[in-house]
Amino acid sequence: MITCMMRLSICSVVVLAFICHSHSLEIPNPGYDYQRSLEAGASSPSDCSSWSRQPVLTDSHNLSVDIRMPGVVPTGSDTYLCTAAPVPTSRDTYIVDFIPHANMETVHHMILFGCKTPVSTSSYWDCGSVQGTCKGDSSIMYAWARNAPPTKLPKDVGFKVGRNSGMTHLVLQIHYGDVSAFRDYHRDCSGLTVRMTSKPQPFIAGIYLLMSVDTVIQPGKKVTNADIACDYTSYPIYPFAFRTHTHSLGKVVSGYRIRDGKWTLIGRQSPQLPQAFYPTNKDVNVKFGDILAARCMFTGEDRTAETYIGGTSDDEMCNFYIMYYMDSKHIVPFMTCMDTSSEELFQHIPAEANIPIPVSPDHMHSMMHMGHSPGHQDNKKSGSDKAQQVLDQDYHLGQVTSWPQRSLQLGQVSGLALDADSNLVIFHRGDHHWGDDSFNEEARYQQRSLGPIQQSTILVVDQAKGSIQKASGRNMFYMPHGITTDKENNYWVTDVALHQVLKVSNDGRDTILLSLGEAFTPGSDSSHFCQPTDVAVDAKTGNVFVSDGYCNARILKFTAEGKYLSEWGAGSSDRRRRLPFQVPHSLVLLPERGEVCVADRENGRIQCFIAKTGEFVKEIKKDEFGGRVFAITYSPAAGDGLIFAVNGMSRPAPLRGFVINYSTKDILDTFYPEKKDFKMPHDVVVSEDGSVFVGDTSSKSVFKFSTGKSHRSVKKGGIDVQELEEVEMLVQTKTRPALNTSADGLQTLKQSEQRRPPGEEEETKRVPKSKREQGVLPAIITALLLVPLLVVVVFGLFICWRKNNRSEVKTEPSSVGGLFGKIRGKAVGSLNLGNFFASHKGYSHQGFDQLSTEGSDQERNEGDSSDSENEEYSALPPQQSS
Repeated sequence: MITCMMRLSICSVVVLAFICHSHSLEIPNPGYDYQRSLEAGASSPSDCSSWSRQPVLTDSHNLSVDIRMPGVVPTGSDTYLCTAAPVPTSRDTYIVDFIPHANMETVHHMILFGCKTPVSTSSYWDCGSVQGTCKGDSSIMYAWARNAPPTKLPKDVGFKVGRNSGMTHLVLQIHYGDVSAFRDYHRDCSGLTVRMTSKPQPFIAGIYLLMSVDTVIQPGKKVTNADIACDYTSYPIYPFAFRTHTHSLGKVVSGYRIRDGKWTLIGRQSPQLPQAFYPTNKDVNVKFGDILAARCMFTGEDRTAETYIGGTSDDEMCNFYIMYYMDSKHIVPFMTCMDTSSEELFQHIPAEANIPIPVSPDHMHSMMHMGHSPGHQDNKKSGSDKAQQVLDQDYHLGQVTSWPQRSLQLGQVSGLALDADSNLVIFHRGDHHWGDDSFNEEARYQQRSLGPIQQSTILVVDQAKGSIQKASGRNMFYMPHGITTDKENNYWVTDVALHQVLKVSNDGRDTILLSLGEAFTPGSDSSHFCQPTDVAVDAKTGNVFVSDGYCNARILKFTAEGKYLSEWGAGSSDRRRRLPFQVPHSLVLLPERGEVCVADRENGRIQCFIAKTGEFVKEIKKDEFGGRVFAITYSPAAGDGLIFAVNGMSRPAPLRGFVINYSTKDILDTFYPEKKDFKMPHDVVVSEDGSVFVGDTSSKSVFKFSTGKSHRSVKKGGIDVQELEEVEMLVQTKTRPALNTSADGLQTLKQSEQRRPPGEEEETKRVPKSKREQGVLPAIITALLLVPLLVVVVFGLFICWRKNNRSEVKTEPSSVGGLFGKIRGKAVGSLNLGNFFASHKGYSHQGFDQLSTEGSDQERNEGDSSDSENEEYSALPPQQSS
């Protein structure tokens, strides 16, 4: 009987796998599905043939543009599609009216962007994938949800588009939430009519968006508040309309202006009512020095698991839009605020913000059903333009709290890099510490008697799990600092005690292939260094760049063979005001630009130079840095390029990681650990799958950050969802378009069984069946065999269903993996996040604008001081470059 049942189990699994595989072969490429839906039934009355994409003149000054989907059939829930239409560019034009053509039974929401160039010239495209909406900057002009009525702007107010605005196209994004309405495969033509005038408007409209990106709604909790507030630091604006947006858990959203401690209501509404732009509560203006604040009140009473901010129907959002006008001379078309404010500030919020606005049951019944969409939540988390990710998808860099799975047992982490196999390379100091007595006044190392570090100082670590793949660098270094790799995968390192730059083989033999500088001898000529900090290697020419250092103030350039070529100091657009480097601390190459950038640590700035000549190109200096920039890395995102940076301790600026648009110099995002704070972030590197790693010297640890939801670790049914998502993203990236989720799903389960939260015991280890079944009656044996058979069948059906669901619409995986090219050293080959960070100006944490950059070099973390901090505050005064 047992043998028979086992054969039955095996046969069932095989048949199930065959059915799943056969069915999956019938699913065409998602892009083909969409194109086929356009070609079929072109003569149907529902094919939107009655409207034109071209502007239609109604008289000599007024015109209208229809922007609609060209008859699409989304085949999966939580699909984001975009379409674009040109606006007149021969003259300035002003949008004065928005007329929606959509129904909430079909469309979850619509957002209209203005930009210069859409990412696609197709009639429509999947903008929930890596493509996004716009190339370069974009501005949000309009948003619609829940059968909101048309929005007409006040007299003499308009959104400026056309010739001099930089916005020559309008891009409409539509989120199709629950696609059960498309079971009959009808074609959708939802969209907008935009009315314009060529008459100059004295006041220009704009959107200010307050939103939460990190709220977690606890299951069963009656009230969870999401609070956002930012200092306003621009020209006066005059709000005239507001709009609220949450999903099903939102009860009330309120927005305020705070001036001199007084809270003035801008608008308050239930997000379960039509999400239109409503008139503001009263005449209210906002000027420099005011605070803009908003609160979203949620309930988690009907949820059994934590709910996060995200882009699917099962996630939540907290958005408060302010539509304003301002003088045309000072127009800023789009601004955002995402700062989580202090509890102290919101202790004074008016009581009305905590009172839900009732919505009648009849009205609630008419709301669109927010259906569960398993299998698509992951797919939503891929790169898109910045405006889209801010509104509808959780692309804020968040910590992967379960990485590494096991402690790495590190010393002071001084450097990070990536090798040719995309593994993380960690350079640390073992049992050596940089203390007050490590160097004398001449920068000579005083602890040679300790000998070199006996531990392995170079660790090659797997990105996904944090497991050590290889260890080297024993008995070689005294005080490690910077590290990078070259195209042959050799390590290039700096040792501030040796005052040298070394090229070391990565074959485990620790062969020194090249040494620059004289051991233990500081100097400032072309053959000596003084505590060199970092090194960068040009993959094309082999040229080597060295930042030197703690007691010199220069960048040196060598050939691949170590021949001195040139050197230079700090740059400036005004030579009369040139400020020398003060600890050039970190280097990164920008290969496609032919530039090299340096983190000028104590000057709190980033400077970039032409790598060939040393000619100064630009400087990036932000108040948010707090006067100190410790490390930088680079990725050429969508042409503009992204610089990732970490700052150093400088009160009152907090320790943060920054994502910066290279071209505009705008801070697009900030990130920091969730469970414990940075103590001294010392180096940063970005990987080819979009993950960012930060090495912290003081805490002797490495933090991993991710742009998708995979950084959340949530247990569901005994499976660690974070592991599940990470493995799925990896599989999708490497096997697209065909997915073998059956095998990978089993591997995912195996890996998730191995991952536990810190401190949790392995209490679920299985006893071998052969021992448990001995002496059991045949009937019980049969029942026990049927149970796993049922589990296998259900699991197989789930994998099959999930596979097919994933193949229907989503053209990109949840991870941004596969968007980067190979990485050499710290520079990334080709990041394409669809302008996900680089799409518009104004995305900065404005709460930092007022922060002082003053701070003593001797400041230390209270309560968390360690010897590691002495490194960063014991630098000698910079000397003039030779």
